[in-house]
Amino acid sequence: MKNHILIVEDDEAIREGVRILLEGEGYTVQEAEDGFQCLKKLSAETDLIILDIMMPGISGIKTCEEIRKTSHVPVLFLTAKGQESDKLIGLMAGGDDYLVKPFSYAELLARVKALLRRYCVYSQPLKTEKKTEQWLEYGKLKVNTQYNEVYREGEEIHLREMEYRLLLLMMENPQKIFL
Repeated sequence: MKNHILIVEDDEAIREGVRILLEGEGYTVQEAEDGFQCLKKLSAETDLIILDIMMPGISGIKTCEEIRKTSHVPVLFLTAKGQESDKLIGLMAGGDDYLVKPFSYAELLARVKALLRRYCVYSQPLKTEKKTEQWLEYGKLKVNTQYNEVYREGEEIHLREMEYRLLLLMMENPQKIFL
């Protein structure tokens, strides 16, 4: 599955350079010249937005605030505004990361991959399989593998963790010889 990235940058040369880099890595890339185009092109397929702050019309900060009203898609600010206060404003507006121009393509790519990795992992529904109680029996012993309980003839036996693990190993492999 290809990740979809939306680049929002008013400087055509930067936009093209980033697009070529990302397409070379196998990403599907869309481009927008300003915040208005970004909001129009944003869709459920968008996996990441690379967003400039200083653009004509609507700023990247305002664009990010609008995005956050409808989406949790990661936003990476890519901007010339490098003051600490600028970074704080960007992150408080809903940005997930911030990279100052001039930037290295290697660092941009690393940040893109990290954001996409986290987004793809966290957007997956949690796999909470309900474990059914499982019992192993051997002779007079009965072991509950879900709750680490051991019973002998109906009476619970309290074991230390290592004792329990050894008993469970042997009960799961009754024909194996351990040396």
